[in-house]
Amino acid sequence: MQAKNKTLNYQTKSEYDFIDITEEVKQFAKESKIKNGLINVQILHTSAALIMNENEPLLLEDIKKSLEKRSPKSIEYEHDDFSKRTVNMCPLGNECANGHAHCKAIYLLSNITINLIEEKVQLGQYQNIMLVELDHSRPRKVQIQIIGE
Repeated sequence: MQAKNKTLNYQTKSEYDFIDITEEVKQFAKESKIKNGLINVQILHTSAALIMNENEPLLLEDIKKSLEKRSPKSIEYEHDDFSKRTVNMCPLGNECANGHAHCKAIYLLSNITINLIEEKVQLGQYQNIMLVELDHSRPRKVQIQIIGE
């Protein structure tokens, strides 16, 4: 049994930036030389997420609308009231009001596990792995771990 790890770094452009990372995952699987196993893809953030879905522009617009309906920016979030909140604050007063992004993230995934069979990443015809920015432009990290033989 072997384990291989890699961290991918991205700079998102804006809220609802969808970054397709499928090819990077496939490339790392190929480089790993692991023939059969599991690939785990994990985002290291709480205001961004992962999805496995079709990378089709009109569908991505529908996903944006659906997420905005579930956790609109127009309502008040306790997380954004800095007169009350005392934990997990960014240093130097750089805290942003992003309760909406955290609430959207609970409807999506923080990790995706995919089978690796005979050196082939097992994705359906239209399945793509995408990072979804739910807040604003910022650096994001995604880790991949492949375990197998």
